[in-house]
Amino acid sequence: MALSFKRHLASLLVSTFSAAALLASGAASAADTLTIAATPVPHAEILEFVKPLLAKEGVDLKIKVFTDYVQPAVQVNEKHLDGNFFLHQPYLNEFKKSHKNDIEVPVAKVHVEPFAAYSSKYKKVADIPNGATVAIPNDPSNSGRALLLLAKQGLLKLKDPSNISSTKKDIIENPKNLKFKELEAATLPRVLNQVDLALINTNYAIEAKLNPVKDSLFIEDANSPYANLLVARDDNKNSPAFKKLITAVNSPEVKKFIEEKYKGAVVPAF
Repeated sequence: MALSFKRHLASLLVSTFSAAALLASGAASAADTLTIAATPVPHAEILEFVKPLLAKEGVDLKIKVFTDYVQPAVQVNEKHLDGNFFLHQPYLNEFKKSHKNDIEVPVAKVHVEPFAAYSSKYKKVADIPNGATVAIPNDPSNSGRALLLLAKQGLLKLKDPSNISSTKKDIIENPKNLKFKELEAATLPRVLNQVDLALINTNYAIEAKLNPVKDSLFIEDANSPYANLLVARDDNKNSPAFKKLITAVNSPEVKKFIEEKYKGAVVPAF
């Protein structure tokens, strides 16, 4: 009876230690998994490039692709995802204003996507006619960005040409009587042939097979405040897995990848 009891006790102990080991293994696995929201181009492509690099470091990178600019931020804000990679600081600032519980923190600058204007009707700025219809993004940070770019081309004049939060109310001169259509950024390539001019974010332009360097009427210069950011939650920004991701997206390998793949349409910001 005593021997049987000892064997039973030993079996219980082995089972207990095995279960504990499995739990510890599962916890370690969860801690080394990161789920990051991204728009398809170039963000998800860059993350796909670093995924095998991170795997060698023991981090399982899961990439959740979104085609809009709202849900990637909302999902992180609500702690459904670990972080996102799609936005710039002006957009994040605007998002924070409208989401009081925002917990998102930028942890790395990765690249700049020079914003550009496209037309399927005109080849030169001088050809844009009086009363032309201009399509611009409808989110505040990118609509302001569009107006600044138009002002630099002399197509309009703003109260403060350095104010990245400018709105149509800040236009003080509109010599060509431009008419504006504010649309969701993702839809702008699809309406290009329906308007005279469209100012399109580079990620959506590339998806639509538009080359910002070759196909645009005019484009932002390199001095842009719109570097695209890798964003973490405040509660996980210092995790070992996130630190490895930060190192990866700011690595020489990623810099070379961006320069060779996008050929000036996307520019490293580190």
